[in-house]
Amino acid sequence: MTGVQGRDWRPRYLQLAEELRAKIMGGELAPGTLMPSETELAESSGLSRTSVRNAIRQLREWGLVRAEQGRGTYVRAPRQRVRRRNAERYQWEKDRVLLDEDERLKTGATEHDTGLTVDDLKFHAEYTRVEADMEMAAALQVDSGTPLLRRVYWTSSRHENAPLTVSYSYLPYDLVAANPDLLDEGKEPWPGGTQHQLHTIGIELDRIDDEIRARPPSPDEAELLDIDPGVSVLTVRKTSVDTAGRVVEVADVVMPGDRTELVYSHKLQRWKT
Repeated sequence: MTGVQGRDWRPRYLQLAEELRAKIMGGELAPGTLMPSETELAESSGLSRTSVRNAIRQLREWGLVRAEQGRGTYVRAPRQRVRRRNAERYQWEKDRVLLDEDERLKTGATEHDTGLTVDDLKFHAEYTRVEADMEMAAALQVDSGTPLLRRVYWTSSRHENAPLTVSYSYLPYDLVAANPDLLDEGKEPWPGGTQHQLHTIGIELDRIDDEIRARPPSPDEAELLDIDPGVSVLTVRKTSVDTAGRVVEVADVVMPGDRTELVYSHKLQRWKT
């Protein structure tokens, strides 16, 4: 450390955090390296231990280090990132519906978002029958108490324990019961995903609406997704509408904010001249 510059407009703890981040990203502090202690960092940077503590907290929120009780703070190995291009992703999924099963088996949406292969991934699915509460009834435009199929999905890299995302999907039970295979979690992962599942009961999607929010994770989400304190989750409320204008699925996708990117590209019409 050469000492943090006091004239920089940024808070001094952030200057230190960014200096440490540069060392981590540049390989000077390699994954698995024990970080210098608070005392050492305070002496080398000329900052108080409170500022040093804030800098280390910032590194945790960036997902660059992790604290181990009684052992210290270590540089994390880079974590698998998810880059969702939803505008093109949904059309890509729709186009795959009409492919034969051999083609649909080769890859899926998670592979599309991560660059991983089918063999790199572990998939988990849980199906339960529930009744629509007021919120979900309004989202699906059905009566409260309507039977729903609730599906919980998560996928993780075989090189990491934490899921990449968690998805909570709801469909009208009587709608999907037209194909008994759609009620069987043992059929997952389904080649072609939800859009192909809906295709088997004669449903074509017209549009998918996304609502995006950021919020603190629940304790269960923080544990499952291995989220450090201070890191938010991104949530996407995905509403699928068929060509008859009927809402056929509502899904809440929960993603760790420190390793997820949402990318949208919109073609704009040109001015008439």
